[in-house]
Amino acid sequence: MDFLSNLSKIEHIDDAISLLDNIYPLSDSVKKALDDAQRFHEGQFRKSGIPYVVHPICVACIVAYYGGDDSMICAALLHDVVEDTLCESEYIHNHYGEHVGALVDALTKIVEIRNEELPSNASGAKIATQAMSFRKMLLASIEDTRVLVIKVSDRMHNMLTLDALSSEKQIRISKETLVVYAPIAHRLGISLLKNELEDRSFYYIFPDEYNKIQSYMIEEKQNLSLRLNEFTQKVTTLLLNNGFLRDSFEVQSRIKRPYSIYLKMQRKGVGIDEMLDLLAIRVVVKNTIDCYRVLGIIHTNLKPIPSRLKDYVALPKDNGYQTIHTTVFNDSVAYEVQIRTFDMHKNAEFGIAAHWKYKGGVKSGSGVAEPNAKWLENMKYDDKNLNAEEFYELAKNDLYREDIVVFSPTGEIFNLPLGSVVLDFAYAVHSKVGDTAKEAFVNHQKAPLLQKLKSGDIVRIITDTEVQTRCTWIDSLKTSKAKSRMRALCNNRSKEIDRKVALNILATIFNKEHEEIESMLKKHNLKDTIGNASNDFTFLKDVKSKIEAEIESNSFFNIMRFRSVKLRELNFDNIILYTNHNINDISFDYCCHPKYGDSVVCIKSAQKAVIHHKLCNKVQEKIDSGIDQVFVKWKKSANLAFNIIVAFEEHKGVIADFLITLAKYGYNVLKVDYDRHKNQFSPLCDVIVETRSTDTRKIKEILQKKYKIIKFSNLKDVYSG
Repeated sequence: MDFLSNLSKIEHIDDAISLLDNIYPLSDSVKKALDDAQRFHEGQFRKSGIPYVVHPICVACIVAYYGGDDSMICAALLHDVVEDTLCESEYIHNHYGEHVGALVDALTKIVEIRNEELPSNASGAKIATQAMSFRKMLLASIEDTRVLVIKVSDRMHNMLTLDALSSEKQIRISKETLVVYAPIAHRLGISLLKNELEDRSFYYIFPDEYNKIQSYMIEEKQNLSLRLNEFTQKVTTLLLNNGFLRDSFEVQSRIKRPYSIYLKMQRKGVGIDEMLDLLAIRVVVKNTIDCYRVLGIIHTNLKPIPSRLKDYVALPKDNGYQTIHTTVFNDSVAYEVQIRTFDMHKNAEFGIAAHWKYKGGVKSGSGVAEPNAKWLENMKYDDKNLNAEEFYELAKNDLYREDIVVFSPTGEIFNLPLGSVVLDFAYAVHSKVGDTAKEAFVNHQKAPLLQKLKSGDIVRIITDTEVQTRCTWIDSLKTSKAKSRMRALCNNRSKEIDRKVALNILATIFNKEHEEIESMLKKHNLKDTIGNASNDFTFLKDVKSKIEAEIESNSFFNIMRFRSVKLRELNFDNIILYTNHNINDISFDYCCHPKYGDSVVCIKSAQKAVIHHKLCNKVQEKIDSGIDQVFVKWKKSANLAFNIIVAFEEHKGVIADFLITLAKYGYNVLKVDYDRHKNQFSPLCDVIVETRSTDTRKIKEILQKKYKIIKFSNLKDVYSG
């Protein structure tokens, strides 16, 4: 892209100001912001030796190029002065007004990763810091999405000037760009910035792969260009011969971008020379009806691949993107064809910024969709219930995803991520619909709430009067709204269960009525925190001591009786109990099958203990009734063993890649059994691994994206001893 290429070469203040002036006529407020930026940043230099103020001026150039107004350009020029200089926030508000002040305040709240030193081998610390930066940026932008446009522009200029930094910092910043900033540019619909951020990140993170793709493109340039020119001319001739005037359309041709090629190679497990559709054209026409005329002409004269047809004109993406996609064969070569109007083209290139930049072009009623900002609004809710890492994982899924389109019975359109289930749809309709969903019908057929949806499905939800808490379903959901809402419900339910279990344990220890125990807890201000006693033995002992002291103060005879209360440790295979009662045996009820590491509760029945999963529906009534309970916990285990069964596609190196992925995330492979005879069309591989981690969610998600996982189970369950 010439604009960004020219911008990356700017090293002098005058050149930067001149470029800004060429893009955006300098108003009095912008001139003042330029003066202030130079004054406050005077004497500051970047690692390259270039005056620091060149950076905010170049960021302002990008913002201006993408349609920024006076307030955005002033904020871009001043975005670092409060954080990095002696300038106070009040100065910005007093001299530039509340609009610029609010933008600069929001930008200042966002701490840059590039200024933070992270341990090179502490992936957890990296994720946590990355997540915090991500959350701060989104939450600071909820009130005004212009903050995101400025922030993405800021990161774009950083990527243009990354050569001055060390290799370690280049990789670190590029990784953050790839998983945070490029997805935000995608969600804002600014494909030009999204593509540039991806390709430049790819260059620094995977230089060998990037260079291999570039080398292939250079070697095959003549051949690819000839094919592309020939196909472009063929489509042009078809349109002219079928009623289109020469000035009523444009045919643009391109070879796919390096990062896009790399992703497809990884998804398909093929080399670049095996890829079908490296070449693409775009037909741009004047109106929506012409889009479908072009599609008809192309499909009539060339062989389309039916599964590759996607109509985002009639059903726009959430980010406002509208284009018809199809793939056709011409002389045994596959070409991707995109069809859109000129207004849709502006919208696709500039996204949300197109509605500022082309005030005379993207008009109300033009048939061009505006980006949907619901994903940003949902961040308000997510932030209340999630830690930074959970927030990051969920929001990232909503930012950068392949969508399906699902309909309500009345024809209302819902965009959901690929892999969404019926319950995701219910929560997309309304939180209350998701909370009370009882059953569903998909395309007029009764369907389970965890059935996966596909584009075009019509879904009807039947609700109940009571809230349904299905805590084991969280990992089956896809959308952040559904996951966070269900997690909140389950956290509330879990806290209530913990409180009741703690009371039951204490009542069992002292052989007292619940009301009496609660009265003593209230005196010691323990009523709100007593739930911790159900899973924290140290806390339970502390509470027990306080209750004993309370009883002692009330009766001399109770002193003799309760001083002898001792909680003994009883060991049963994988389970440890703490109680002052005799327990001779334990069993695990058939109803809930708890696995090692699950949250469990223990019911006392005479001299026997029965173990249930904490969220087991069967045990809930017993807990509510005040049944005798005993403190229970799992014995610590150095390693946990898991069985993974995976169906591999037949291509070179797939097993090695799978095992390398496991090793990368700390899973030690104990056994590999590759049996080709069980399923000749999809050979199964049975792998036994061990790890110290009890949290398998991350590795499951990583493996499921690349492989067909048939089974992933904990070998050390409660029945194994």
